[in-house]
Amino acid sequence: MNPEVRIGLLGLGTVGSGVLKIYRANRAGLEEKAGCRLTFAAVADKDLTSPRAGLTLSEWPLIGDAAKVLNDPKVQVVVELIGGLEPARSFILRALAKGKHVVTANKALVATHGRELFEEARRQGVLLGFEAAVAGGVPIIRALKDGLAANRILSLYGIVNGTSNYILSKMTDEGREVAEVLREAQAKGYAEADPTLDVEGIDSAHKLQILASLAFRTPVDLKEIHTEGIAGVTAQEIAYARELGYRIKLLAIAKAQGGALEVRVHPTMIPADVPLAAVSGVFNAIFVSGDAVGDQMFYGRGAGQMPTASAVWSDIIEIARRLAAGYPALPQDLPVVGGSPMRLRPMEEIRSAYYLRVMALDKPGVLSQVAGVLGRHDISIASVIQKGREEAAAVPVVMMTHEARERDMREALAEIDRLAVVAGRTVMIRVEGGA
Repeated sequence: MNPEVRIGLLGLGTVGSGVLKIYRANRAGLEEKAGCRLTFAAVADKDLTSPRAGLTLSEWPLIGDAAKVLNDPKVQVVVELIGGLEPARSFILRALAKGKHVVTANKALVATHGRELFEEARRQGVLLGFEAAVAGGVPIIRALKDGLAANRILSLYGIVNGTSNYILSKMTDEGREVAEVLREAQAKGYAEADPTLDVEGIDSAHKLQILASLAFRTPVDLKEIHTEGIAGVTAQEIAYARELGYRIKLLAIAKAQGGALEVRVHPTMIPADVPLAAVSGVFNAIFVSGDAVGDQMFYGRGAGQMPTASAVWSDIIEIARRLAAGYPALPQDLPVVGGSPMRLRPMEEIRSAYYLRVMALDKPGVLSQVAGVLGRHDISIASVIQKGREEAAAVPVVMMTHEARERDMREALAEIDRLAVVAGRTVMIRVEGGA
């Protein structure tokens, strides 16, 4: 008779409901892949009465107290889907301390307290699965842990926030502004009522922290990730990018060069003809470059009930398979920091090409003044678009630069904006070659 693995679910929200839907629809297949019977011993949530679409609540062992799940000696796997930092952190630590394996989709928690949680899991000899914490149903965590284990990762970057990508895609296709598209995204359920984490790039930074720590086997603190959101991207910049043959995307970027690691999140111009530029709507795409395998692209739905629940089940099945076969958890199953942590390169030291839009007075010699400032800071111009006379006194001068150092660019912009012939602050967007 096949052994039984008993699961305790914390949180019956959107993703928790999706986990139960998959179980109900495909229990036989899940158990066949796990090699054991899978049973939900308890489903804990504060709200046990509100209907969940597609579920009959009376079919499930609902309880209102998470402690009963954590204290039940028969529960072997705890699935944490309540979100937030607390009480999720305390619940996971309690579960680990009692020798229970844990699965979580909590990206903010893993990014903020991952080191503490992994250390406790390692001490207790249990597994902590977090595939669903990044990019929804895209199996990027397992790829970095196992599929690309033979590689030294050189870089990873991509679109890891579907809300921001939806907004930028709509702006590109329809010429609309951020605020208008954001309201539409909220009405369709693609954006939260408080969209700060998505629009300000914080959600992308959480995911980049997890990916970079795992890929480069080095500690990365959230505070060390340079983070900018899309609130300042205008339809005007989108239009100029298109004219220049580029698209604007919110990218999470990690690159290892010269023994140092750079980690940053910001709006980025990429060539319109690279695959990443075609990733639209709420989809995610992550490019990983390894020294042996070359470039790999991971693409799919980065959020949503069923894609995220699918990723949760991938971790549950892996743990259940181990339990059924009697294989112990190994320290190497959890993220490992290398023997020589990498230096994190300050943002001022990174090198990039840049897009600039200078609002200049429509007078002779303005371009030469701006170019002179850039030249004094070792920044060379690759191309210029200078628009004709408009009703306003100031006209846009749009420039693309060759690669330059961030510190030099910031100093140059401060000097340019002090010029008497410049009206207003210069807009700057970093440019990457794409993949």
